[in-house]
Amino acid sequence: MQWSEVELLASDAVAEPLIAGGVRCHGGFDEAGEYVSPRTKYRVPATKAWQDAHRECFDRDILDAPIALWPEVFPNVAQTKFLLREGVPGPTISALTRIGTVEGFGSMIRSVTVDDMQRHFDESITGTAVDHLQRGLFEAHARDEAGFEAEAGHKQMWFAARDIAFERPVTEDMTQAMLVRMGIVPADGKMPTPEEARRNAEALRRFPDLDLSLEMMVRRTVGLLFIEVSAFHTFAWAEEILSDTELVAGDGAAADLVRYVRADEAPHVDYLRTALTEMRDRTFVGESGAKIPGREVIGTLWDTALEQSLGANRENFVRTATAEVEHALVGHPRRAVLLDEFRALGSETAGATR
Repeated sequence: MQWSEVELLASDAVAEPLIAGGVRCHGGFDEAGEYVSPRTKYRVPATKAWQDAHRECFDRDILDAPIALWPEVFPNVAQTKFLLREGVPGPTISALTRIGTVEGFGSMIRSVTVDDMQRHFDESITGTAVDHLQRGLFEAHARDEAGFEAEAGHKQMWFAARDIAFERPVTEDMTQAMLVRMGIVPADGKMPTPEEARRNAEALRRFPDLDLSLEMMVRRTVGLLFIEVSAFHTFAWAEEILSDTELVAGDGAAADLVRYVRADEAPHVDYLRTALTEMRDRTFVGESGAKIPGREVIGTLWDTALEQSLGANRENFVRTATAEVEHALVGHPRRAVLLDEFRALGSETAGATR
C-alpha cells in the first residue's frame, strides 16, 4: 500500500529495446518478444492493491471509464481510407501530428502541485493512490507521454508512426504550421504565463472554499481520464488505418507502435479512476474548515468536464478536422465531388464547403 517514487518509476528489465524510426523509445521486449510497458514493475500491482483496499474499506466499486459515451473518431475509418485511396493523405498526417502533440502535453500533469494533500481530506489518505499522485504517479504519467532523458515517449512514438506510414511526410516547419492551423499551439508560439494560467483557473473555479491548486489538480485529473478514454477510439482508428499495407507504408510497423502506446495507456486509466474514486468516497476540507462531500466535488467536476468534452470540445474538433480536409483539397480538380463523397461516408460534419 506504500510505495516510494523510485519504485513507482521502476521498469521491468527487457531483453531488447524498442527502436522506432531510429529513436530509442521507452519500453521494450521480453525474451518471448512480447512488448513490456515502461514504469509498470510496481505501478500496476500498486494500483490493483489500492483498488482492492478501497472496495473492502468503502464497499464501493471503482469509477468506470465511460468509453461508450465517446463517438467514433472523425474523420472515421471509411472517410480516412477514402481520402488515402484518392491520394489525399494530408488530413491523416495532420491527425497523427495532432495526436502526438497532445500526448506530449500530458507531461504538464507534473506541474500541478498541492501542498500537504492530507490536510484537504477529513479521512486518512495513507496507502491510497491519492497519496501517491505527487510521489510517482503523475511523474510516471508525464514520462510515458513526453519521454524522459534519452528515451522517447508517446509523443515521439506517434510521430514515428506517422513518419513510417507516410515516409517522413513533413518538415519541422510544416509541422508547426499544421499545429497552428489546427489551433493546437498559438500562432505566436507563446504559451500562457503562470499568472494567465492562474486567472484561467480562477475563472473555471467551482468550489471557492477549496484550495485552488487542489481543485486545479482534480479538474486536470478528470480531464486526463477523459482524454485517455477518448483515445481508445483513436487507437482503434489508427491501428486499422496504419495496418492497411495497401494504403500506407511500413508493412504494419506503424500500427505496431500504436499498439505499444495503447498498452502503456491502460495503467493511466486505472490509476486516474482509482484516485478519483478515493476522492469521491472521502470528505474534502475547505480553507474555512467546512466539509464538502467528495461525491459533490468529483460529481460536479466530472459532469462539467464531460459536458465540455462531448459538447464544445467535440464540436471544435470536428470543425478543425473538417478544415484540414478542406485545406488538403485546395486546388484539387475534383474538390467538390470528393467533399460530397467524404460527407456521405460520415455521420457528422462541420459545414464542409464546396
